[in-house]
Amino acid sequence: MRNRKQAIKKQVKKHIPKDWLTEIRIVYRLTCEILNDFRRTGIINIVIITTMAAILTLFGSLFRTTLSVSSFAKELGNVLEISVYLKNNADPNVTSQRIKEFDHVKAVTVIPKEKSWADFKREIKIGDIDNPLPDTLHVKVDNPENINEVFNKVKTLTVVENVNYAQDLAKKIQVLNHAVNTTTVFVIIIVAILTITIINNTIQLVIQSRKEEIEIMRLMGVNNWYIKIPLIMQGALYGLFGALIALIPINLVQQMLNNVHQFFMIPAPLFAENIVIITTILVGTLFGAGGSFLSIKKHLQV
Repeated sequence: MRNRKQAIKKQVKKHIPKDWLTEIRIVYRLTCEILNDFRRTGIINIVIITTMAAILTLFGSLFRTTLSVSSFAKELGNVLEISVYLKNNADPNVTSQRIKEFDHVKAVTVIPKEKSWADFKREIKIGDIDNPLPDTLHVKVDNPENINEVFNKVKTLTVVENVNYAQDLAKKIQVLNHAVNTTTVFVIIIVAILTITIINNTIQLVIQSRKEEIEIMRLMGVNNWYIKIPLIMQGALYGLFGALIALIPINLVQQMLNNVHQFFMIPAPLFAENIVIITTILVGTLFGAGGSFLSIKKHLQV
């Protein structure tokens, strides 16, 4: 045991920076430690990276689906209109300008009663009677969630005879958006818990295998971060490698969703593919590093 400690002490001491090449020696030492830690964990590395890839595949696929669902909901919301029927003595142009001043109103289209009556008579043959239809305004809002607010404001105008819109469709769009967003947040939490747990247990094994070496480094006065960084980097690399592997099935999901967008002739979210790729890599790397850091605080008193 004594000979082993002396051998470890000589090996550590040999790599302690002593001259103007301090930065290069530190990088070299940290790289050696990271590679040694990977070697110590052996085949467990494959299990960890594969598990991370599976978790991040779930996250990336759901995140990309969320972007597409939001795009579909927004497109459906754009076709939602509030139909405003005016009284006979109302000026449609003046009322239109007044409604445009309301918050969340995107556009107002005036449909004169003469046009509505002419279109109606083209579809249905009727006798020569007076036009019973009112002037109509079609009001578009900036977001489906604001349609009820605009509806209530328009309804208070004295020149308005009646107001209506597809309330059931608007409610379904809102429920869909909330459900997708809630599910995404839930999955992010699950991904964080699973990732941190897996990395935590792995780094704990590494710490136990390096216990004597770490103790010698502490006795020699080595900076605490000099001990911590290789372990944190190992966790980050687990997350990075898992994310890179997860991009393969995620890209298949992205292609499938793009085909769905093309089929329904609804444009895919702008830069969705790049956003998903970058987010998946960042989530894997940061959660991996975070799990390693928490394990260090728990199992390594430095």
